[in-house]
Order: sequence, then structure tokens, then C-alpha cells
Amino acid sequence: MAGNLSFDGLKKLVKSGEIDTVIAAQIDMQGRLMGKRFHADHFVKHAHKETHSCNYLLTVDMEMEPVPGFKSASWEQGYGDYVMTPDLDTLRLIPWQEGTALVLCDVADHHGGAVTMSPRNVLKKQLARLADKGMVAKAATELEFYLFKESFEEAADNGYRDLTPISAYNEDYHIFQTSKEEHVMRALRNGLFGAGIEVECTKGEADAGQGEINVVYSDALTTADQHVLVKQATKEIADQQGHSASFLAKWSYDFAGSSSHIHQSLWSTDGKPLFFDQKSEHGMSDLMRSYIAGLLHHADATTLFLAPNINSYKRFAAGTFAPTKAVWSMDNRTAGYRVCGENSKAVRVECRVGGADLNPYLALAAQIAAGLDGIEKGLKLENEFRGDAYTAKNIREIPKTLRDAAAAFGKSQMLRAALGDDVVDHYVHAAEWEQFEMDRRVTDWEVKRGFERN
Repeated sequence: MAGNLSFDGLKKLVKSGEIDTVIAAQIDMQGRLMGKRFHADHFVKHAHKETHSCNYLLTVDMEMEPVPGFKSASWEQGYGDYVMTPDLDTLRLIPWQEGTALVLCDVADHHGGAVTMSPRNVLKKQLARLADKGMVAKAATELEFYLFKESFEEAADNGYRDLTPISAYNEDYHIFQTSKEEHVMRALRNGLFGAGIEVECTKGEADAGQGEINVVYSDALTTADQHVLVKQATKEIADQQGHSASFLAKWSYDFAGSSSHIHQSLWSTDGKPLFFDQKSEHGMSDLMRSYIAGLLHHADATTLFLAPNINSYKRFAAGTFAPTKAVWSMDNRTAGYRVCGENSKAVRVECRVGGADLNPYLALAAQIAAGLDGIEKGLKLENEFRGDAYTAKNIREIPKTLRDAAAAFGKSQMLRAALGDDVVDHYVHAAEWEQFEMDRRVTDWEVKRGFERN
């Protein structure tokens, strides 16, 4: 990922007093930034080489609770340290935080070996497989989210009930409605641009208070790095303006879900679009067809990394623009996999399964692994689905629960070969813990439904 600040440039800004803080952050299982804020003088003198973090960061749940049963870190092993190595190519200014720069870190053990279950390393392993074949993956993720009038503190104090979306009705492409949130979105676009992230646009999405931000496509690692920074920026800038923002896949039964569609294509190392063949139907090359065939063949197994939480599965509903069927189609938003840009060098496949709560590194890694398997085995692409996928019968469905998705993920021999048994077992355990936690909780819905009526 290309940041917008060189290390020499940082040193000059530190010397002049323009930068006094450097955030060094790694990525946790949920796709969040975890790390430290350094005094900039110490970072440029020492911490730019390495720093440390507790290894429990890759075994905690959303609440930061140390989860028992992981092999990589536990109370029995003493919860030691990992080494965080700043990737200085990701160094960038953070304009919405005064006097601040940020760098993303890779995670290693004390012997210098990559920690295999670290999300950034999971993706890098798949990119290395592509590189061995002379290919690079390019991708873009379309992030949707809701913006609320209440601050994060007000939302929490109210138990996240009775929230007020920042606009009152469906604002999809709506310029007047989105003008009501422009004090946040303009600051977001300009802040990200100042951080070296090339923003295409923001727009209203398919419900009241729902927005989308689009960033120019890039290589897969850059896209994943930018994705986590966009989420961080959205929350921080909303907070600065007295609002809250949520990337929950489904924040309310009454509102549309929030997605993170993944556009993906393969290119040669010398810049040739490998998915494009002007002589083929729709401009889709045989390699692209095999790639999509791999995505479909392994659709069940890869869903866990597209929908990693209990809440993720509440989003899949007919007539909501969230898919329910794992089929492919040309420019058809009812299908789980949509081919866009036909008959052009921009031809690509858009996976519409992922929610805004996905971890982009893991999601992209699983997509690439599945597509590569299709290429390596020369899988033939099934016929295009046409029509309304929501009402179609006897076609491949997206798993309906986290339990089903975790089981399919754990049974996948392809993913075990591509990612490693340790990675698969690690994330299956995380999903099973999430399911366990939900299974023992009493929800508002069941209390309201049964308190008096039972």
C-alpha cells in the first residue's frame, strides 16, 4: 500500500513540530486497528524498526475478552508478546487527527516468523501464490454504513435503542437528502484524500441515514489497508461532529442491511487485464470463467470470511439488494456474484455476499484462494443465471447462519491447503465462540415475545 509520507518526510515534519504523534497499528480478527500512539520523536529514533503487542489481540472477541481454547495464545501460555513491524510503505498523514501520522504493522513471533493467523499475513500468502503465477489481484470494496444524529455516547446510554438516522427517508442517490449529512461526508472525503486515499465519491444508499463511500480500485493489499482506514476515519470524523456511525450488517429489522461488495479481477505483472478477452462472450476470458467457477464451487466455504458474525446473516433477505443465492449473472443485483464492465478491460466480478462487518484481508484472501482453485483445476463455469434470483428455486443458496458457514469453512480441504490448518482452525474456533456467546444470551425480542404471552 502506498502511503503519502516517506520516512524521511516524517522525520522532517517531526523536527519542525508539525507531527508529534505516530499511530502504529496492526489488524485484529475483526478488522479493527489495534496498537499504540507513539511520541513521534521516539518513533523516528527507535520504534520505526519494531514494537510489541500482546498476542491475545488475535484471540479476543468483539468485547476484547480473551477467548479460551485457541492454540496460538492462552492463559496457560502466559499471553506473551508478538512483534509489530511497521510497514513504512503504509506511512501516512491523518489530517483529521491533529499532528498525527499512522503506519500499519505486520505481526511476527520473536523468531521473525510471520504469525499465520494475522489477517494481513493471511492475505499476503494468497498474493504470493498469485505472484508465483505472474499475476496480481486488483480489488475495490464498496463500504456502506449508517450515520445517526446521536453521538456514540448517547447511543450507548440509550442501549442503542431509538436511534435517529441522520436523514428521514430513503436517500439512495438523493442529493438533497445527503446535503443534510454533508458536514460529515465532506470532512470524510477530504480527510481521506489528505491521507493519500483516492476517494471516488460518497452517495446516499438504500435507506434513511445510509451512506456509501467508494475508493479507487487498487492492488488487493492496498485495498484492504485502505478499507480499514476508511472505517476508522468514518467513525472518528462522525464522532468529532457529534454523531455516530455503524457498520453493522443489519442494525435494525426495519432498515436495509449494510454491505461491502468486493469487485475483483486478475492482472499480469506487466499490466495486462487477464479477465478480458474481446473475442469471448461478454469479453470474459477463460481464466475469468474458471475464477468465477471457483468462487461458486467454494461459495459455502468462503461465506464465513464474508459474513463473520451472528448479525451478518440477518442481512440476507429477499428484495433488499442483499443476495440470498450464490449464482452468477451479468449486471444483475439479485445474484450473489455479478459480472460488471462486460466487453471492456474493466470486466470484473463483484461478490455481493459480504457485509460491512467483514474483515477485508480475510475476505479477499478467501476469494482469491477460491478463484485460484478454479483456475488451477480448470473448472468450467455454469450457465449464467437470468431473472430474479430471490424467487428462483433449486439453485445454490448462501448459508443462512454463522453455524452453517463455520462448518463449511472448517470442512473445506481447499481452504486448509491454501490458508493452512492453523488458520482455518483458528477462525472456526472464533466463529464457534461467537455462536456460543449468542446461544446463551437472552434477547429483547424473545423477552418481548414471551414475557406475558407464554
